[in-house]
Amino acid sequence: MAALLPVEDALHRLLLSARPIRRTETVRLQEADGRVLAEDVAARLTQPPFDNSAMDGYAVRHADIAALGAILRVAGLSSAGHAFEGTAGPGEAVRIFTGAPLPAFADTVLLQEDAEVLEDGRIRTTFLTPKGRHIRPRGQDFAEGEIVLKAGDVLDAGRLTVAAAMNHAELTVRARPRIALLATGDELVPAGTPPGASQIIASNTYGVAALARAAGAEVIDLGIVADDKEAMLAAVRHALTLGIDALVTLGGASVGDFDLVKPVLGAAGMELDFWRIAMRPGKPLMVGRLGAVQVIGLPGNPVSSLVCSHLFLVPLVRRLAHLPAKSLEHPAITAVPLKENDHRQDYVRARITRGPAGELRVTPLEKQDSSMMKAFATAEGLLIRPPHAPAAPAGAACTVLLLREPSA
Repeated sequence: MAALLPVEDALHRLLLSARPIRRTETVRLQEADGRVLAEDVAARLTQPPFDNSAMDGYAVRHADIAALGAILRVAGLSSAGHAFEGTAGPGEAVRIFTGAPLPAFADTVLLQEDAEVLEDGRIRTTFLTPKGRHIRPRGQDFAEGEIVLKAGDVLDAGRLTVAAAMNHAELTVRARPRIALLATGDELVPAGTPPGASQIIASNTYGVAALARAAGAEVIDLGIVADDKEAMLAAVRHALTLGIDALVTLGGASVGDFDLVKPVLGAAGMELDFWRIAMRPGKPLMVGRLGAVQVIGLPGNPVSSLVCSHLFLVPLVRRLAHLPAKSLEHPAITAVPLKENDHRQDYVRARITRGPAGELRVTPLEKQDSSMMKAFATAEGLLIRPPHAPAAPAGAACTVLLLREPSA
């Protein structure tokens, strides 16, 4: 029997064969959060479009306030959206508010707290303000035609804000990878359906779909197909007509008499890259290609399916979507002694808390069967035990994959 493939080698081979998608689409800013820009974005206007005040105060000629205690007459008002339209001569100021256009005569803004308002409405300076202070010059942020966002940038709150300020209501982004999920097994029924005597709920699809969407994919749920070669082959061929980038099967990838996914995918033309990984849970993972479509065969056990999705499907989706790699692994300290490990890399469901100095402290859960979903739902992370890791005392350094933010 061929040796099991190490986890790191399997992930490297998977990502090496993945081809980031080239399709693009134009979306509204409201729908662009988390998307990857497909082209540079240039400003359609200059920002700010005019010199304006950075503070509330008075627009003045600096020559008029060169001496402390200078008295000026207020000739008018400039507010956001309403520029001062009059004229102001020497010894006169214009009341101005943040963001308001700076009158042509002014070269300085005197803060309102640096001016005493006299009974007749005039003002007297109480602070020597340097020339040019508190003014935002035209084009200080960006100029018309300036490229501010670059192709490959991942759109977030700051980048969406500047895109809107540059007067873009839509942006051209990389299309989301289309991921088709196909669950297999005579024993499976959809959630919400009363199961028969020998049946269980097909739960894996929901968690795997959530992880794929969170990683940036568009998910197509192909439902459940029975343990029948012809039915499976028809479902696979149908999936290939949907313009998908990856096909993910759930279950049927092991070596039992009813584990038909591998031979069926082979009959459909899949080029098998690798099968069976030196990890626990998740050993039956399978990876290949159907033409341009990446194929991942996930194990049927719910926990194995989710662990493999975190380790392989999420990085694949991010690669296809042009998103940067993102690791969830963190250094930690084990709160209890650990036994030595065998030849497979172990992903142990664990409770994780933060210590007084912010360090992550890890306590493995007592039960680790790969069919037990409740433990996975309550675990904050997975303790990673490398192959042949020796026994370790409490307080030893270790590595965890965080599933959710630990409690204090």
